[in-house]
Amino acid sequence: MLRWLRGFVLPTAACQDAEPPTRYETLFQALDRNGDGVVDIGELQEGLKNLGIPLGQDAEEKIFTTGDVNKDGKLDFEEFMKYLKDHEKKMKLAFKSLDKNNDGKIEASEIVQSLQTLGLTISEKQAELILQSIDADGTMTVDWNEWRDYFLFNPVTDIEEIIRFWKHSTGIDIGDSLTIPDEFTEDEKKSGQWWRQLLAGGIAGAVSRTSTAPLDRLKIMMQVHGSKSDKMNIFGGFRQMVKEGGIRSLWRGNGTNVIKIAPETAVKFWAYEQYKKLLTEEGQKVGTFERFISGSMAGATAQTFIYPMEVMKTRLAVGKTGQYSGIYDCAKKILKHEGLGAFYKGYVPNLLGIIPYAGIDLAVYELLKSYWLDNFAKDSVNPGVMVLLGCGALSSTCGQLASYPLALVRTRMQAQAMLEGSPQLNMVGLFRRIISKEGIPGLYRGITPNFMKVLPAVGISYVVYENMKQTLGVTQK
Repeated sequence: MLRWLRGFVLPTAACQDAEPPTRYETLFQALDRNGDGVVDIGELQEGLKNLGIPLGQDAEEKIFTTGDVNKDGKLDFEEFMKYLKDHEKKMKLAFKSLDKNNDGKIEASEIVQSLQTLGLTISEKQAELILQSIDADGTMTVDWNEWRDYFLFNPVTDIEEIIRFWKHSTGIDIGDSLTIPDEFTEDEKKSGQWWRQLLAGGIAGAVSRTSTAPLDRLKIMMQVHGSKSDKMNIFGGFRQMVKEGGIRSLWRGNGTNVIKIAPETAVKFWAYEQYKKLLTEEGQKVGTFERFISGSMAGATAQTFIYPMEVMKTRLAVGKTGQYSGIYDCAKKILKHEGLGAFYKGYVPNLLGIIPYAGIDLAVYELLKSYWLDNFAKDSVNPGVMVLLGCGALSSTCGQLASYPLALVRTRMQAQAMLEGSPQLNMVGLFRRIISKEGIPGLYRGITPNFMKVLPAVGISYVVYENMKQTLGVTQK
């Protein structure tokens, strides 16, 4: 397709500034299917498909909205030519940022070096695969003409956007609060796209958590009561909960779980930005290690701020019908009978759980990313939605698996004051008690419903997240 495009529209001899207008006219005519002198979104999509360069609806709509200066819903030739010329200027800057030795060609080593400064580590072999998808003449280097032709209709505008395919996004909510926050570009911060993305993620999280709340409550019940009897399995647990409080009781504690999304996201985002500034010099890009440390510390800060709500969520989930009338009543009774310190029971194991979760989540994601680039990146470095969702879900699941014993001990410490005749043990005491009475499997009680909710949570949060981004006007990358 690139060779055809070069021969038909953009000959290799042509440079950006000397591009004859007739070449743009030829391409415009190929897109203007009905010959009325303007191109609408349908013609653009159909024309690009016929030229062998379908980009997907998001990218095609971004091209159209950017080029349609007078907002009449159509691209005339002047708008079309201006868009391509402006876009080429931006891509020229991106090309120069990669061409470290200024020899007019991009090599594999330069791609590795540039992506490292953006916090994305790849091998030289993986960089060569990226080059192969752009290189039209088989020289294993990419000159300006090849670069321009490849990104002619790709709406990315700089190298940071080009590699954002593989940025580990937290728009997907699987019910945990320990993930490292999203990265936002300076343009996204200035334009206000960042808060729209956070809001879209928050709404997606609320819908996802509400949809999977019965499994989440079952997990908590099995963590707290599972040791009393091995008979508490998934079906038995659901039966007991419905028998005790009816169908509505399956969502007990979900209100608190949803309410805490907003303050937690806000504090985590703010803290993450502050810790990044402390750990990096001005103008320096954030690497994987700095991101891990900043994200872990931001998670700890946010958890410290909202932890009382975590305790109330557990108490409401474990409580019997009529024990608490709501969040306020729960907080009032805890304060009256146990004091202020009760709101931070289980805080230490919760804090310790952030490190293995965030570390393994990042490490597994990087491993899966490298495997995909090594084995499947033949024509494009864009892995597609399904691969990204799969990698994100699997890496988060591995993080959960590593930190689960600490999460179980945290939940027991939060709830042990409600259990009659139960000794009030600290973290070490609880670990010893569980291992001595239940063995290692006791540390993983409730993990089955926890894993069962991953796939529906990922699917629901992704669909809601994408729809909310469109509703809120988030620019697609």
